[in-house]
Amino acid sequence: MDPTGSGRIATVTAALLAGGASSRLGRDKSRVELDGVASSTRIARLLAGLFDEVMLVGGDPPADAPGRRVRDVEGTRCGLRGLVSALDAAGGERVLVVATDLPLVTADLLLALIAWPEADAVVPRTADGSHSLCALYRRDSVLPVARARLAAGVLELRGLLGAIDTRFLDEAEMERLDPGRHALANFNTPDDLARIESLIAGTHEGSP
Repeated sequence: MDPTGSGRIATVTAALLAGGASSRLGRDKSRVELDGVASSTRIARLLAGLFDEVMLVGGDPPADAPGRRVRDVEGTRCGLRGLVSALDAAGGERVLVVATDLPLVTADLLLALIAWPEADAVVPRTADGSHSLCALYRRDSVLPVARARLAAGVLELRGLLGAIDTRFLDEAEMERLDPGRHALANFNTPDDLARIESLIAGTHEGSP
């Protein structure tokens, strides 16, 4: 998986989706600082340590977030638009997408998605449901379907997963990878953000 000798994965493109509307939070999620680092920078640095090609898709992420900037395609501002933009611009046949409001996502989870049996999409699934904005997609088979749905205004990502060959990282595997159940915690609201800030603060308190 690493023909470059960099120690990073060269066969998968990683895409940080930074163009969300943030309507419930009321500010740009990609620039929300957690422990002194913008959320998008925090995740992009994790991705840059794992993958040769990292894209920052949409929005206006900070200058210190590593990765190639990619504009969103035309269409309604939503998760599906970010996914289409990422698939359209990716160099790899498989594309790992991560939303900018998942600051506690782990390398273990991302690598497990890549190692799971291949399908058009590989998606974590927990008791909260499927997490399609932290998932692995096969570019050539998913892009035409996703693009057509975006053009038609059929925007629900759950419907996209039902229209393609999707495999799920099941709850038992997620429990093994993420026993604390924090890796997929996002911040859609101020209360969500406060909870994540508390989790990060607790991590520091537990450090030697």
